[in-house]
Amino acid sequence: MSTEAQRAPVPPRPTTPPRPASPPPPAPYFPPTWYPGTSAPPPPTAPPLPGKPPAHFRRPYRTVAAGVCAVLGLGLIGGAATGSWLISDSTADPVARSAYTVGRDAWHSIPVDTLFPRTLKGNGAGPGGADRVWTRLAVAPDSGCATALDPLLAKTLRPAGCAHVLRATYTDATASSVTTVGLVFTEGDTDAMRALSTRFADEHLDRRADLLPRTYPVDNSPAAAFGNRQRASWSVRVLSELPVVVYAVSGFADGRVTASPQPADRAMASGATTAAAQAGLGHEAKGMADRVERVLRTKIADLTEKPE
Repeated sequence: MSTEAQRAPVPPRPTTPPRPASPPPPAPYFPPTWYPGTSAPPPPTAPPLPGKPPAHFRRPYRTVAAGVCAVLGLGLIGGAATGSWLISDSTADPVARSAYTVGRDAWHSIPVDTLFPRTLKGNGAGPGGADRVWTRLAVAPDSGCATALDPLLAKTLRPAGCAHVLRATYTDATASSVTTVGLVFTEGDTDAMRALSTRFADEHLDRRADLLPRTYPVDNSPAAAFGNRQRASWSVRVLSELPVVVYAVSGFADGRVTASPQPADRAMASGATTAAAQAGLGHEAKGMADRVERVLRTKIADLTEKPE
């Protein structure tokens, strides 16, 4: 080695350690509750579920909706109970209700020419089964019970709610007798009409001379003089299946006064000798009442089955 090489200066020692080529890996982190060499950490737990909000934070519309539902529910239950009570009523039979509904309106829903035909045939309706034919003289205007009936008869029918009276006057083929036939339409239900019918039967009200219906005289006809004093025989019947009372009252066409009128069933009795019985006026009254009632029943039955 040369002397220059031996005398070359030595570089000074660095004051900081050299920077490594790559950074060292980070030291492992252990939770404070677990250290190496101890037992395994506890398993993670699910976060707690959110609790119900305080009562003052709940939405008010939920309370209102719950109240409305409760009211509606009670209303439905009450309506169902009321409907069941109504259906269980004595007038709840569908046919009876329908017949009463139609019958109550028949005074204006059925044509008068249907209720009181211009010609009414009474096959076998006369004494001894003789045939009768009656011709209509006139139909009275619709009226109330106070106009068409005597006061005592109107009072007797009042519990059934007398509403309208339709009536017409007929004469027989010989024009020797005249008869007024009428239909009293009531507002009563089945119970009211049954009670009225029972009372008429039990007390024989259809035979009381102070409960005669009034006549309907017709000017310029055989019935011109047919007034209250000319009433000779009559028939009154209460229909429990319909809100109607049917009546007929007959007399002589010549206007003669009858001192002791007879109910139709007595004037028709075998051996009856009164003038009304001998003239067949009991048959006239009963025969016409029967035919008009039959017409009414038939028409109401048609309307009940096939409403118009």
